[in-house]
Formats: sequence, C-alpha cells, structure tokens
Amino acid sequence: MSRDWIALLIFFGICFMVAASGSVFTATSVKTWYPGLLKPAGTPPPWVFGPVWSILYLLMAGAAWLVWRQRIHEDVWLALALFMAQLILNGLWSFVFFRLRRPGAALVEIIVLLAAIAMTAMRFAEFSRLAFWLMTPYAAWVLYASYLNFGIWRLNKGPA
Repeated sequence: MSRDWIALLIFFGICFMVAASGSVFTATSVKTWYPGLLKPAGTPPPWVFGPVWSILYLLMAGAAWLVWRQRIHEDVWLALALFMAQLILNGLWSFVFFRLRRPGAALVEIIVLLAAIAMTAMRFAEFSRLAFWLMTPYAAWVLYASYLNFGIWRLNKGPA
C-alpha cells in the first residue's frame, strides 16, 4: 500500500478517535440529561447527529489528507497543526457540554472552535481548494450547533 493511502487511513483514524472520545462523553447524558433540556426551534431529532458527524469526520480527514499531500511546502505543517488543534477543541466541546453539563461554558468553547475551523479552512485553501470546500460543511454544521448550544443555554439557564 502506498504511503499516500496509509496517510489517508491515519487521518481517518485520527478523526474517528476524536469521534469515539466524543461519544464516550455524550453516551450517558444523551439518555438522561439532554432529553430533559428545553431546546430551540430547529433542533433535529437525536438520530440525525450520528450520521451527520460521521460524514463530517470523513470529509475532514479527506481535507487534511489533501493538504498533507502538499507536504513539500513548509507551511503545510502549520495548516495540519491547526487541523489537530480544532480536532482537540471538537472533542473538548463534547466533554464540556455533555460530561460537565455546562452549556454556557460549551458556548464559549464552540465559538473558539468555530474560529479554529475558519483558520484551518483558510490555511487549507492555500494548498488545496478542494480541502477548503471539504471543511465548509463542517464549519456550517458547527455554526448550526452553536445556535443550538446558545438556545439550550438561554432556555435552561434558570433564574438570574
């Protein structure tokens, strides 16, 4: 198997390790805490999240791989470091929102995540237009998730 295909498998593995860690944080709360929360208009049914995130992680891995293939350029490593940073922030959001059950803190974290995704996508665009476009559904979904996070925080924060 060529080095390029092995690298693609590694990027898939990294992305799905983040997905798996996030699911560990969400597993209990999704069945107990989350159903009891008030949710904003436009909240999808729970079954939507798994398939959407699976597709997004595939797209992200593909984007990172496309950039990695341009590794003859020194700046690629900064772009890939940004990618790894946003992945860490992605997993951290699940921990803060579902494990700690802190929608307000998760809202702050998701705004930082959005900025990291934007910076990553912009850096990716320098090496691959397709990599940039593969990151845009992820950015759009996290923007939507930010709206949901804000709505949940606002509707459930209790008396001031």
